[in-house]
Amino acid sequence: MPHIKNAFIRYRIIDRMIRNRYKPFPSKQEMREACEDALYGDSHGNHICDSTIEKDMFAMRMEHDAPIRYSKSKGGYYYEDADFSINDIPLSEDELNSIKFALNTLQQFREVPFFQQFGSAIDKIVNRVSVESTTEDAHRFIQFESSASVQGSEFLPVLLEAIQAQKKVWFLYASFISFEEKPRKVSPLLLKEYRNRWYLVSYDSSKKDVITFGLDRMKDVMVTEEQADVPDDFSSDRYFQHTVGITAYKGEPSLVRIKAQPVAARYIDSQPFHPSQRMITEKEIFIFELKILISEEFIRALLGFAGEVEVLAPESLRNEIRQRAQVMFANYR
Repeated sequence: MPHIKNAFIRYRIIDRMIRNRYKPFPSKQEMREACEDALYGDSHGNHICDSTIEKDMFAMRMEHDAPIRYSKSKGGYYYEDADFSINDIPLSEDELNSIKFALNTLQQFREVPFFQQFGSAIDKIVNRVSVESTTEDAHRFIQFESSASVQGSEFLPVLLEAIQAQKKVWFLYASFISFEEKPRKVSPLLLKEYRNRWYLVSYDSSKKDVITFGLDRMKDVMVTEEQADVPDDFSSDRYFQHTVGITAYKGEPSLVRIKAQPVAARYIDSQPFHPSQRMITEKEIFIFELKILISEEFIRALLGFAGEVEVLAPESLRNEIRQRAQVMFANYR
């Protein structure tokens, strides 16, 4: 099993390196070093030799129809079909068993503080693998939640590299309203996921402000040689301390009070808007109190409950909800 498991891991690493848009045409030696580093923690050639990589690529061609070709001019390997990925190929029983082995190891550490934030993700993978390995047509009887769009996730490695190296990044960014693409150059600070989408929190020296960009609207991301400008007082925990969603801004948080009908109250109590949320009444009337920066994400979440929720305070938020409700009512007259 370990031999088979390692081979599958090497296939995935080779596939990832060949598809890397930012460092294309990897050489045999580069792939060997990457595989050895991932599996054994060093890249000196004590565990994996070049012939192993040659056999792996041959197996990928024969078993998975991988269109691997060698470019003499570039001195490295590429896919003849640029859209090919070994990740699109269904997992075999051996691969599922290998993943099970790795997950069993991870589950032993899920209560360790470092891993606690990933506990739900580990459980989700365990459930998915357990179901898939139980029956071949599991998709007929159970469906897992999936992201409608993972566009932009390919930029995660290069952006993480820039954050760690404290280098500025350049990219084209499309407006959500006009769809016009404009060049941006910022100092990356943090990568944050929200509702299956990734965002880059960055510092724009020209605007002297922290700005958030959606990775799904980025193109041609590049790490520059310019040193990043990282504000001394920036803290990701403090920046998002009073935030609901991905939108954050400077200012004092507001004390929000909302009244909810019984069914809505149960939903809100089971899935809080924010960690500061607390229920202050639990009889016939359910009132929740939060201390947050009022964001568009929070307003839209409230509107999702329609008439089952009423904003009691602050008055500015109550007026905003009233205005939007009037527009909605006008649309259905």
